Amino acid sequence: MKYKLMAVDVDGTLFNSNNEISKETKEAIALAVDKGLIFTICSGRPIQGVEGIINKLELDLPFITYNGAMVVMGKSREILYEQKLSKEDAENIIELGNKFNVTVVVWVNNQLYVNRMDEKAQAYSKQSKTPPVVMQDIDSIIKDGVTKILWYDEIETIDRLEKEVGSMVSENVNYHTSKPIFLEFVDKKASKAIAMEKLGAHFGIGQKEMIAVGDGFNDLSMIQYAGLGVAMANAKEEIKQKADFVTLSNDENGVAHVINEFVLK
Repeated sequence: MKYKLMAVDVDGTLFNSNNEISKETKEAIALAVDKGLIFTICSGRPIQGVEGIINKLELDLPFITYNGAMVVMGKSREILYEQKLSKEDAENIIELGNKFNVTVVVWVNNQLYVNRMDEKAQAYSKQSKTPPVVMQDIDSIIKDGVTKILWYDEIETIDRLEKEVGSMVSENVNYHTSKPIFLEFVDKKASKAIAMEKLGAHFGIGQKEMIAVGDGFNDLSMIQYAGLGVAMANAKEEIKQKADFVTLSNDENGVAHVINEFVLK
């Protein structure tokens, strides 16, 4: 088998527009895994937010969570790699979020903390399937570092802040939008590409033996890193231009198409 590891984004990639994994895609993944492929799912979500996928696929897969800040086995919860934001960087990002009056979400040890209990915090909690806790003693929460911080606000606000925030955070911080309403912050050593590299080292798989499939800007690092970088047909034009191959859309079983063309053939 030429390709031994395949990393796939969730929203807009693995999931169709109904937030479902199609029967065709599920069958293609099962066949590829049976043939020896290491199939990993990459998401900005915590492991709690992808538990439904574990149940749907009925496979014990490695998951790249928090956009690469943590690599964890789905069923055993064994952590294969983790890279946290430092206490200093986390403190600065939280303070900036409060200054800009956005809803601030902080992930520490797979626990969800928020700066306030508003509608956005509750909506995010529902999506991530984790009850939120309002931060009281911030120092004690972030003292050992933070997995990920997210700012949640209106599209226009997040778009503006993404353009402005670069000069306000340290060079050790990576930031990007995952959805137009979410601006996410992780450590510089946390990305989907770095997580793929760590996963490859764990399983003894080289960069050229990897496929990465995605549709968003937070997928760009892994699309450019993998031996075969694939953009979905529904991805933005800039992402398609940097990919080696453009597959079908998420409503046309684009992931299954990649598996059939490059793994099962």
